[in-house]
Amino acid sequence: MSNIAAMHPYVVHMVIGLLVMGVAFRVVSLVGRWPWMNPAAATLLILGTVAAVAGVKSGTDAHGPVERVPGSRTIVEEHEDWGKRTRNIFFGVAALELIALAVAADKRRLLAYASAVVGLAGVYALVETGEHGGALVYEYAGGVGLRTGNPEDVNRLLLAGMYHRAMQDRREGKASDAAMLIDEMARRWPQDTAIRIMAIESLFRDSGNPAAALAAIDSFRLSDDNVRIKRSLASLRADAFLAAGMKDSARVVLEELIRSQPDNPRLKARLDSLK
Repeated sequence: MSNIAAMHPYVVHMVIGLLVMGVAFRVVSLVGRWPWMNPAAATLLILGTVAAVAGVKSGTDAHGPVERVPGSRTIVEEHEDWGKRTRNIFFGVAALELIALAVAADKRRLLAYASAVVGLAGVYALVETGEHGGALVYEYAGGVGLRTGNPEDVNRLLLAGMYHRAMQDRREGKASDAAMLIDEMARRWPQDTAIRIMAIESLFRDSGNPAAALAAIDSFRLSDDNVRIKRSLASLRADAFLAAGMKDSARVVLEELIRSQPDNPRLKARLDSLK
């Protein structure tokens, strides 16, 4: 089979849906009120097991680049082990379902119970697999760039990491560290308007240099129809004036903003705080 690492996110969600619904149908089928539940459960569980084989294969294909990220090897290995364990358990479930299809009707009840019990154990393993997979994605940024093969995925990861680290540094009172990271973001992405605005804010908020922030705002060139960005810059200008101790100038800027947004309660509250 060819490398199917890029398919892993799609396949694993199919596995979860098919197997969880299959086990649920099998458990409900034991009540005996809905005869159609038996073939439905068997179909879902067999298809889910086939999908689990593909899920393990796609995960194995993907694990190499992911586990080379420093600090991620252990969580990758645990995720892979739980995935294989889940697949193997549902091999047993699928075997029970296939046997039940081949034996006499009076023997199927016992096999249905066995399938339900083993299936519930499989769901536990499936949950553990998903838990480790979720940690790998959300806590270790595993798989970045694998699905699309686009180098820009890595750039977006770097940008997100720098942003979150800068905000955390700011919350922890490490203003110089936050400023350094935001400066680096502005250097790497000089054409990104949102980053440029963030860098201006950082000048007075982290670096304590409102004069430089005001100069940067004055040098910001925008088209006349870009109203949203102009308002953001005006708000930053007011903040920079306040950081410089120039309340009257900040009040003038806010009054002008309120004239263009008369129903904005946040702006009115800011202006009232200066009176």
